[in-house]
Amino acid sequence: MGTSVQVTPLCGVYNENPLSYLVSIDGFNFLIDCGWNDQFDTSLLEPLFRVASTVDAVLLSHLDTFHLGALPYAMKHLGLSAPVYATEPVYRLGLLTMYDQYLSRKQVSEFDLFTLDDIDSAFQNVTRLTYSQNHYMSGKGEGIVIAPLVAGHLLGGTTWRITKDGEDVIYAVDFNHRKERHLNGTVLESFVRPAVLITDAFNALNNQPSRRQRDQEFLDAIEKTVNVGGNVLLPVDSAGRVLELILTLEQHWAQKQLSTPIYFLSYVSSSTIDYVKSFLEWMSDSIAKSFEHTRDNAFLLRKIKLVINKSGLEEAPGPKVVMASMASLEAGLSHDLFVEWAADPKNLVMFTERGQFGTLARILQSDPPPKAVKVIMSRRIPLVGEELAAYEEEQNKIKREEALKATLVKEEESKASVGAEVVTSDSMVIDTNVTHPSSNAAGLHSGAFKDVLIDGFVPPSSSVAPMFPFYDNTSEWDDFGEVINPDDYVVKDDNMEQSSMHVDGDLNGKLDEGSANLILDTTPSKVVSSELTVQVKCSLLYMDFEGRSDGRSIKSILAHVAPLKLVLVHGSAEATEHLKQHCLKHVCPHVYAPQLEETIDVTSDLCAYKVQLSEKLMSQVLFKKLGDYEIAWVDAEVGKTEKDMFSLLPLSGPAPPHKTVLVGDIKMSDFKQFLASKGVQVEFGGGALRCGEYVTIRKVGDASQMVGGAAIQQIVLEGPLSEEYYKIREYLYSHFYSL
Repeated sequence: MGTSVQVTPLCGVYNENPLSYLVSIDGFNFLIDCGWNDQFDTSLLEPLFRVASTVDAVLLSHLDTFHLGALPYAMKHLGLSAPVYATEPVYRLGLLTMYDQYLSRKQVSEFDLFTLDDIDSAFQNVTRLTYSQNHYMSGKGEGIVIAPLVAGHLLGGTTWRITKDGEDVIYAVDFNHRKERHLNGTVLESFVRPAVLITDAFNALNNQPSRRQRDQEFLDAIEKTVNVGGNVLLPVDSAGRVLELILTLEQHWAQKQLSTPIYFLSYVSSSTIDYVKSFLEWMSDSIAKSFEHTRDNAFLLRKIKLVINKSGLEEAPGPKVVMASMASLEAGLSHDLFVEWAADPKNLVMFTERGQFGTLARILQSDPPPKAVKVIMSRRIPLVGEELAAYEEEQNKIKREEALKATLVKEEESKASVGAEVVTSDSMVIDTNVTHPSSNAAGLHSGAFKDVLIDGFVPPSSSVAPMFPFYDNTSEWDDFGEVINPDDYVVKDDNMEQSSMHVDGDLNGKLDEGSANLILDTTPSKVVSSELTVQVKCSLLYMDFEGRSDGRSIKSILAHVAPLKLVLVHGSAEATEHLKQHCLKHVCPHVYAPQLEETIDVTSDLCAYKVQLSEKLMSQVLFKKLGDYEIAWVDAEVGKTEKDMFSLLPLSGPAPPHKTVLVGDIKMSDFKQFLASKGVQVEFGGGALRCGEYVTIRKVGDASQMVGGAAIQQIVLEGPLSEEYYKIREYLYSHFYSL
């Protein structure tokens, strides 16, 4: 029986909802992606809640909310506690993405689904891997190997390869075969016939123009708008596809020496670019080579200004181009700018990705202006007057209750310590480390130390206090005397203590100053909301900068990979069914498109067994060195060891004859030079090597298909049987290893 593989979609099938899938391999449960939408709809997470406690490991493929947005909430509320694996950019920029999401919500609502502490706690569980790094699972997952590979969609984006007993399970969603300014294309095409391929149908019905045509139309639309005095708003994500837009605009503005200001407006904009500058090795070959030769960092921005609030835009009163988060327009700085600019016909709102279903961005994309849309405008204002007094009274009441609770807990601990005291055999015990609590209103002890004499009295084990309540405060000593705790002498500020971890934690201090101020701001405030009707008179335009392979390319790649079994997820019902029917005809006979929470078994039909090579057999095998490896032909019979394991044993009789096997590869150009050195007249013609007067050597097969790093091709030797034919064949065989 082959490796057991089951796939259960938890979210994101037959629709465009976030991605989350449970993949079980021989009983080891992988949660691949843990996405959420910009509306933070908790009903989408109900299937995850039912299985969260059974998850053994989490794999994250991309850094956006759709692939990892639910991770903090799931770890706090749903019982998810498994280790998480991701690349370094997905870890770092995913953390910033969630910070931006939280700050955007907190400015306009009493957002309580997760906190900054929850984000930090969730991302502390992440183990970072590099591309092509094999990570061997242990314990329950013994024998399973995972490796992240290039996906090409977002920086650090991952196609996951999970291997067990020589069989590959590939998870490849949102991949891009095209090479872009800041990213290389996916390596998905390097796989040939994996056991299972899990991929998406999101773009199955879409076709894309050439990149040059798209970029030209994109830049022309922006220039046309600013030339007539209009502003351009680009709703973008926090740290994903916005990077491609930044490079596009930066390079164009530098080439044409344009003066119109460009802004990247996000609560974490400068932190994002700071990290991106250090991730050049994760980017395209051209960026890496440019930095290697000239030390020119592509993200050392000269034309684009990084700002964290709208006040940063006021320095340029004229036309401007602003990339602002969030792309869905549900919240964030892009939402506020849209409300301000929508009524001006000179302005342009340029969408670079399809809006999430049910969001304001999707509504605007589906129905062109002019039209009216209703939006909720919210803002946080400080409390004043009676509201402030009531708030302070409530906070003081909470502090008094917490202090009283802490006192009661301390007293309970002291009672327990007295009851458990071990009585010594001495008739007199003098304890010089006893603290007497004072009788103040709050019931707190003063912390003073006095001697307590207990003479001739043995307290019963159930007593509360034999004579005086006391606190055992044993001190630690080292070679220099009593160990002093510096924290005991620091005057702590409650507000700073609660918020310091957000600035000094995982971000290593690299947080925007303005964002840090937002986090540290403890000024009492409230959210005021009102519903507005916005007359949309500005131009709306959609340009595909999503960075995903289109339908034609997806079909071509799947046909080339030719998996034994194919699982389709994430895409509209129409797109999913279309790709399913195409793949059944042209890719493989086993194509599955499961429904939500439907478990499908995609266990391989191949049988794999582990066998042990016996020492007696190995002593008889003759190895030949081939490059860095040694190879041999083995004739053996299967038996069992004392531990009931399969073992290969020497044959009891003579070995049967077998055909000669030639191992290795040859370059036709090298072989041509070799024949010429032997005095054979040789030349290239018609894609073949013409040797002497009658013999021809050619390679046949698909050079693009790779198995084990070598192309699947055969060498054909043609010509009449003659002395020349046998001589050239002997020369050819001499370039291979024969077994």
